[in-house]
Amino acid sequence: MKRKTRMCRIAVIGLLFISVFTVQSLAQESKSKLPGKGLSQFDFFYAGESKEQNMYIVKNGRIDWEYKGPKDQGEISDAVLMTNGNILFAHQHGVTLISPEKKVLWNYDAPKGCEIHTAQPIGKKYVMFIQNGDTARVFVVNIKKGKTVKSFILPTKNQGVHGQFRHARLTPQGTLLVAHMDLGKVCEYDTNGKVLFTMEESGIWSVEPLKNGNILVCGRNEVREANRKGETVWDVQFKDLPEYNFNLSQVAIRRPNGNTIVGNWFNQWNGTGKVDPNNLPIQAIEITPDKKVVWALQSWTPPVDLGPSTIIQILGDKAISEHVTFGEFK
Repeated sequence: MKRKTRMCRIAVIGLLFISVFTVQSLAQESKSKLPGKGLSQFDFFYAGESKEQNMYIVKNGRIDWEYKGPKDQGEISDAVLMTNGNILFAHQHGVTLISPEKKVLWNYDAPKGCEIHTAQPIGKKYVMFIQNGDTARVFVVNIKKGKTVKSFILPTKNQGVHGQFRHARLTPQGTLLVAHMDLGKVCEYDTNGKVLFTMEESGIWSVEPLKNGNILVCGRNEVREANRKGETVWDVQFKDLPEYNFNLSQVAIRRPNGNTIVGNWFNQWNGTGKVDPNNLPIQAIEITPDKKVVWALQSWTPPVDLGPSTIIQILGDKAISEHVTFGEFK
């Protein structure tokens, strides 16, 4: 009788162990299952700030095109895929335009002591970029003639070149929105460097003009849409998304459907510089206006190891980035 009782107890304990293990396994599986279709969600152009100057075009869930640049020769902080397939990218020590065949079509090397982290094409003829330096400047260059056609000084804190600027974008009105990272504010300039608008924004990394006239800003802790009074119209605090290992955002873009895509950076210069395979960071998320995450990207292993994320450009959205103006330049 005692033997039967003992066996029953062992059986019950075994069932409890199996139940707990099953619940934990299901919970872990549920936690690891990300919303959306991963790489197959849509076709996109991708570039990130890392020790290697790598860029990718992903189509149908696979790498359709890739660029493998030099290692430890500057980081890509900004890149634009143009409608003709050319790619303009700022890589700290310069800005370069390449063809789909990876032929260099135009290049500008930053002078010693200067850095370039953001650039945007204006049509097929001009390129706008910001040069960090002791005297930071906006440049507009005619790349057909290799000639600077406009330049003006930007204010800085004068506390180091590297942390001055990372992102700027031209507006539908032909002006320039600049994310002053070191000053903690957004400024809008005309082609003569006149300040048309300013808004305080601590921790800012990137800025994007929206069709409704508002401004989308992205910082370390949040992405925020603000009106021209500086008032918050919509925002997402990343602390409210703890399940996505998302704490180093850089650039946010607004899709035509109203959703917002935010890139999450992984710092290869911190610690070992390698991702934890048991706690892989999210590279990007897509958030609806009601703050629901509908897509998350986490692709760190071959055959599609995309590396750290900064720029994501959705191909189907037809965001024609070179169809902009800056004053008289178009």
